Amino acid sequence: MQEEYIHRINKVLTYIDENLNNELSLKTLSNVAYYSPFHLHRLFKAITNETLNTYITRKRIERTAMMLIHNKEYSITEIAYKYGFKNDSTFSRTFKKLYGQSPSEFRKSNLENFSKISKVKSKNGKVNFITEEYLCNINNLKNWIKMNAKIEITEMPKMNLAYVTQIGVNGIENAFQKIVRWATPQGLLSNAGANMCRVFHDSFKVTDADKVRMSIGILTNQKLEADGEVGLSTIEKGRNIVGHFIIEPREFERSWESLFIWMNDNGYKKADRFPFEIYHNNYNEHPEKKCIVDLCIPIV
Repeated sequence: MQEEYIHRINKVLTYIDENLNNELSLKTLSNVAYYSPFHLHRLFKAITNETLNTYITRKRIERTAMMLIHNKEYSITEIAYKYGFKNDSTFSRTFKKLYGQSPSEFRKSNLENFSKISKVKSKNGKVNFITEEYLCNINNLKNWIKMNAKIEITEMPKMNLAYVTQIGVNGIENAFQKIVRWATPQGLLSNAGANMCRVFHDSFKVTDADKVRMSIGILTNQKLEADGEVGLSTIEKGRNIVGHFIIEPREFERSWESLFIWMNDNGYKKADRFPFEIYHNNYNEHPEKKCIVDLCIPIV
């Protein structure tokens, strides 16, 4: 029964992601989950640790934050309206509650090029954003990617993904073990063209680490069948910046930061699809405990 609960909530999470700019009524989401509104509210909170309304509002605000960073051609009013905020003052108040800055201050605080945003608590307990440390480190990151990555622009085919949902950075190892236990009896991991994968549905730039949602699973071009806690999805066909790395687990954050800097320095723009990682080895079997991994940024 627990697996069925997770399966249905996964469907709701996917539907919300794909419809943040549309109406997300409780009736609609209850129909997606095949649960009563009361039952959906209770299960959603139990599995995600957030109420349904809180989750939807947070996701919409985080999506506007990403647009404020990456889509300077849109006005703040246009961005707010796109994600269901018809009143500027309501949008600004909700945004500031999450980020400690108004939308205009948030946009102004970002650099012309891609910047890492670090969250710190100010004296009044609100969340502020700082970029000074990143500014000092930007040249190091550019040097890092020159020395540690091979980068190419690749047209990738549509691929199938069998996954488990992981919310937050704690417990990631358990999620990987869970999908391995599911895939091993089916021989998926020994098939050519099948790889472990991690898809990021949220960005650490705008989402707290304990709320970032990830899909951890098996990526392949063959047809998959799954049920219960293991969901099925796809990574759509399209152009990607692919950074080939051989790195230690602690170097993933640095590698992602440097790849996004490379994207901006070379005039590419992120598409409205989710970044993902493709793993080519088990790092525990590597003599230096390193991951052979592709970091992929979908681009327009």
